[in-house]
Amino acid sequence: MKDYSPEQLRNVAIIGHGSSGKTSLTAAMLFEAGVTSRLTKVDKGNTISDYDPEEIERKISINSTPCFVEWKDHKINIIDTPGYSSFLWDTRASLRAVDSALLVVCGVAGVEVGTEKVWEMLEELKLPRIIAINKLDRENSSFNRTVEQIQQFFGRQAIPVQIPIGEEKNFRGVIDLLQQKAYIFEKDESGQFKESEIPAELQAEAQKRYTQLLETVAESDEQLMEKYFEQGELSHEELVQGLKKSVFQQQLFPIFAVSALTNIGIQLIMDGVVNYLPSPLDKGKIKALINGQEGELDLSPEGPLAALVFKTLSDPYTGRITLMRIFSGKISSDATVYNPNKEIEEKLGGLFYLQGKEQIPAGQAKAGDIVATAKLKATLTGDTLCAKGANIEFEPIKFPEPSISFAIEPKTRADEDKISQATHRITEEDPTIRIERDPETNQLLISGNGELHVRIVTEKLKKRYNVDVELKPPKIPYRETIKGRSDVQGKYKKQTGGRGQYGDVKIKMEPLPRGKDFEFEDKIFGGAIPKNYIPSIEKGIQESRKKGVLAGYPVVDFKVILYDGSYHEVDSSDIAFKIAASMAFKKAMKEARPTILEPIMNVEIYTPEAYMGDIMGALNGRRGKVQGMEQKGNMRILKAQVPMSEMLDFEPTLTSITGGRGSFLMEFSHYEEVPAQLQQKIIAEAVKEGRIRPEEE
Repeated sequence: MKDYSPEQLRNVAIIGHGSSGKTSLTAAMLFEAGVTSRLTKVDKGNTISDYDPEEIERKISINSTPCFVEWKDHKINIIDTPGYSSFLWDTRASLRAVDSALLVVCGVAGVEVGTEKVWEMLEELKLPRIIAINKLDRENSSFNRTVEQIQQFFGRQAIPVQIPIGEEKNFRGVIDLLQQKAYIFEKDESGQFKESEIPAELQAEAQKRYTQLLETVAESDEQLMEKYFEQGELSHEELVQGLKKSVFQQQLFPIFAVSALTNIGIQLIMDGVVNYLPSPLDKGKIKALINGQEGELDLSPEGPLAALVFKTLSDPYTGRITLMRIFSGKISSDATVYNPNKEIEEKLGGLFYLQGKEQIPAGQAKAGDIVATAKLKATLTGDTLCAKGANIEFEPIKFPEPSISFAIEPKTRADEDKISQATHRITEEDPTIRIERDPETNQLLISGNGELHVRIVTEKLKKRYNVDVELKPPKIPYRETIKGRSDVQGKYKKQTGGRGQYGDVKIKMEPLPRGKDFEFEDKIFGGAIPKNYIPSIEKGIQESRKKGVLAGYPVVDFKVILYDGSYHEVDSSDIAFKIAASMAFKKAMKEARPTILEPIMNVEIYTPEAYMGDIMGALNGRRGKVQGMEQKGNMRILKAQVPMSEMLDFEPTLTSITGGRGSFLMEFSHYEEVPAQLQQKIIAEAVKEGRIRPEEE
């Protein structure tokens, strides 16, 4: 492959809502550049960027996949990203590796929830972008309607630079407003086209759109505005340069018309990527910690090596593959680099470009490029790799907190033996997945960004690592406490012929404020119980509180006062007083009006305003308490407190209400008493599970 300078590189993420046609557009670009000999299709499962078995089966993008094309003396590094909310963490990580984005919007569905979410990411990261309205060959598609939606959501700065020729099945070409030419495409998916004059029936529309484009570009620059007012026109060169400058500065977002499946408009949008999107050098500088101090790094091949790891791939056969964007310096295939995050040196296991899953060897890569290596021992997603002694560190990649958890149970003993290593490999690849054992319930919990996310991970465990697991709802970590006071005696006396056992304690039990857990107070006077036995008494209570008297859950928020008792000079022992304390604890619990507590979660729900009423109704039905509302862009944030038990199946409900436009985050807040009618169900379930015996109720 040719050696490309940073000026000749374009690093572009293809983003958008799920099923808007991102992968199909990527496939068409690869075909037009000659990477593939035929136009591959998602439905046929043969695209380069959707190669994971789960992607092929489900016909959706699950992973961000890098590939590249060589086009008109430029190299375009493409990252085809997921669009569904469960996998947007991967999209966000990939955006750290690119300089711009190509936003795909479906010409039928228009602006969708994923469109809004990725737009927010682009705004936050200040990435220049162009927009492709795709699927214009489909029934019920409309370029003009979709443009209006885009402008409604994202502003008039989104401006067409093309208009389609024909609608729906008659879509056959585009008019380039800057060139003032029409391009009529063959209907055989070849991408071949003929240049022609603008059709007579579209000349008025083309002139109207051209005038809008001219005025919008002029408004973005004072000098251009001044000339436009004076002369009423801009030269072609001024218009093109003004548009390019405005795109770089995120002031304008050109809109293109395409059909990826029929290969119409693909060559022209690739020209748009080269002509209007920035090279790595156009970014100028990037923020970084340099020798522990905040600074800026020149994006130059002549500087010290500095690269950001934005993705890690894990395979049972090939091992770990590390993807990185080089921001400064050069790197060779046999280099030793420094990881300042882990404070270790790493030896590269070769250097290669990824074309989907295919590895293209690279002897060297330099600033601006995206490249991969293998077999790094400790480096993971978000780490920085730099030259030894340079001590450069980029801002780490932020990942969302998991929103849902399931218990996973290996189906066989063999699965149980293999699960630890397999889950470790999975979490290396996907840092948003958490797999850990709950110390209280002893369940192995898997947490992720939605039910689909978790189920796909379990499918990976099965298909990649031959580990078969069953998903179950996690056990709710209930607690028990008391609402009243008690004063009891616990006496343990045992005589077996030789030395006996004797321990006698009198305790008082009273409630503590919520969250105070446990207190033990020694009020023994006069030597009723020798001091050396007091720790055993406290230990007996501490061990007994692990299992309450109602449903076998840990007991919290109570105080025990040891105020009296007796002992035997020969038969008393630590174990006897420990048992006596346990007996007293159980008795005191029963007499102190025990009750069950449940975890309450802070919940933030992101939704368009139209669904607020239905969501509030759903929360009320789940014993939720609305705490407030906020506005964020086009979305409303509803804040509420809801019992954890009521949130286990909330995701499909929210998806149903909002049509997939809503999402939520959840974290623990505090414990509250369970309503009496629900406590009986919890107790009955505890008996069924064997946590307590019926006589213990």
